[in-house]
Amino acid sequence: MIVPVKYERDRLLILDQTLLPGEERYIEARTKEDVWEAIKKLRVRGAPAIGVAAAYGLYVAVRDLKVESFADFAVRFHSIKEYIATSRPTAVNLFWALERMERRLLAMEDGLCFGPSWKQELEYIKEELLKEAEAIRREDEEACLSMGRHGLSLLKKDMGILTHCNAGTLATAKYGTCLAPIYLGQEQGYDFKVFADETRPLLQGARLTAWELSQEGVDVTLICDNMAATVMKQGKIDAVVVGCDRMAANGDGANKIGTSGVAILAKEFGIPFYMFVPTSTIDLDTPTGSEIQIEERQGEEIREMWYQKPMAPAGVKTYNPAFDVTDHKHITAVVTEKGIIYPPYEENLRKL
Repeated sequence: MIVPVKYERDRLLILDQTLLPGEERYIEARTKEDVWEAIKKLRVRGAPAIGVAAAYGLYVAVRDLKVESFADFAVRFHSIKEYIATSRPTAVNLFWALERMERRLLAMEDGLCFGPSWKQELEYIKEELLKEAEAIRREDEEACLSMGRHGLSLLKKDMGILTHCNAGTLATAKYGTCLAPIYLGQEQGYDFKVFADETRPLLQGARLTAWELSQEGVDVTLICDNMAATVMKQGKIDAVVVGCDRMAANGDGANKIGTSGVAILAKEFGIPFYMFVPTSTIDLDTPTGSEIQIEERQGEEIREMWYQKPMAPAGVKTYNPAFDVTDHKHITAVVTEKGIIYPPYEENLRKL
């Protein structure tokens, strides 16, 4: 199974997802600017994978710092952390992973007596930061596998399943969130029939989901976003599974643009809509979805990307929000690594 972010032989390697499915190439991130650019330009995307890349990226960016004291290191570390955090505003895992790395750093301050010199203590600090980044990656992999098992309990053999965007192994450390039960079901002979929305304007469903499911031998059919209602009406869809980039305390979930429309359609046709949400993606400090900051991207993604020539009039205004928020009333259940949550979400998310 392909890995979107990996740290091996002292190198941070990121699978450039902007080149898929035509080319499978890893790029090396050596600096904070490399990490920022990879996240901003969607070379790495998907909330969990962004968190993993940010954690490793922060370590790589401070790995060669030459400073004379812990205070100096902490100041430089914080500055780099804040810079990487500006790359994208919506996916909560970005900020969660960066904050976790800084908490690990600050927790070491009082116990720095591991060597006779600051140089040795600095090496210890850097080793511990790398361990923390590794832990974030490992925990995400374990969480995805657990979500897959919980999610599979909601599905039956031979189901038709619709998904939107990409919340597979390309969006996580491994396995994916909403695609994890698809992979587990494939191993166990469930024979799912997956319909993948293309996911305009960046085509994550077409370029990524359809590609990775095909790689694993899953029966996948690519459809345009505006065909979802038709396949639902034709009885081809038994369940909808999607990921989530940030879930508010009341259960509203931000995911790739178009997700809320799919949820509304599923409600209309009586189809269960399952949102797969690692607990690291649940933001209890954000009361409702209306407080989630939605990233707005360049209009060129609508007018020109993927086309040999522009497909809209020159100078036409564009509006390109990268995410929308699915109202909690349209979500049948929230699948986490710790179990399945049903309404009332505001109460049950806090219990979790």
